[in-house]
Amino acid sequence: MSGKGKVLVAMSGGIDSTITALMLHDEGYEVVGITMKTWDYSGSGGGKKETGCCNVDSFNDARMAAVHHGFPHFILDIREEFGDFVIDNFVDEYIAGRTPNPCVLCNTHIKWRAMLKRADAMNCDFIATGHYAKIHQHTNERFYISKAVDETKDQSYVLWGLQQDLLSRTLLPLGPYRKTEIRQMAIDYGYPELAKKSESYEICFVPDNDYRGFLKRRVTGLEEKVSGGNFINKEGQILGQHKGYPFYTIGQRKGLDITFGKPVYVTAINPNNNTVVLGDEEDLAKNEMMVGKINLLKYDTITPGMEAVTKIRYKDQGTLSNLYPANGQVKVQFYENAKGIAPGQSAVFYEGDDVIGGGIIQRTDPISLSNM
Repeated sequence: MSGKGKVLVAMSGGIDSTITALMLHDEGYEVVGITMKTWDYSGSGGGKKETGCCNVDSFNDARMAAVHHGFPHFILDIREEFGDFVIDNFVDEYIAGRTPNPCVLCNTHIKWRAMLKRADAMNCDFIATGHYAKIHQHTNERFYISKAVDETKDQSYVLWGLQQDLLSRTLLPLGPYRKTEIRQMAIDYGYPELAKKSESYEICFVPDNDYRGFLKRRVTGLEEKVSGGNFINKEGQILGQHKGYPFYTIGQRKGLDITFGKPVYVTAINPNNNTVVLGDEEDLAKNEMMVGKINLLKYDTITPGMEAVTKIRYKDQGTLSNLYPANGQVKVQFYENAKGIAPGQSAVFYEGDDVIGGGIIQRTDPISLSNM
């Protein structure tokens, strides 16, 4: 038994997870590699071959790295659990007129829980992944996420949902490094092909990036059920017909198949009457929103008026805001209007580089705390 303990490392076959496993192995941990099969793309009806993490080549790459460095590797099939929870939620959210973030849901409820369960069965002290973020413990004894050194690769936004029992046993070795350093490590370890390997930013079960096609294949008769609805403006005037409200997202400008001689954007989606609201870019600006399904990291409570930088999407730079707790949810008031707030997406609250917590955006209409 290693003096540093035994760690179960998620290995996708890509550069980040492979270097994570090798770094920990060299640091003296007893490493066990695990590759999770979440989705069988051959059965999805997509038009392209498997890409990303769920293909045989990736499995083999992970296994070969483990064998070469003398530690065990296993494949964990979680397709049934993944499909029932993550994919059903993905479909349900679009049908409800919202824009989901399945990677956050998968990290929070599927991958980490599946790893911890297997780690316990194998007497592992820790679990580890190749995410670019850091984990700290506050003086209040709570564990929390903070941004990676390389902000161009930082993934703290997608990890807001990890609960304390998960964070307390998670190692994120890549947080202190830049991507260029990790690529050089791959070369130094004798894996120059990894340093050149392309990275996938697609949803693993929609590797052709055509979520509309995925929805059509997944929900029988969806097009017929939602087609023929109206594009309207904020005054309710009909501007034309759309192809079905689930096929649009807040902030979308391209692919509307309607012209006005100026750019127009999707500003709201109303599933109840199958309408999609179009407006100017300025109509996307909102100064408040309600966030639910809250998970707090750095602190166990939010004090009314707490200041935070709130990110509303992965690549968002964040907007200074005040937070107000409200019956298990959080009302966010922005100092300056934020553009393109999409219900269903994650909102993550930062104090400097540290994640205070996060949740799922519920709505952006004017909100009175006195009525909640």
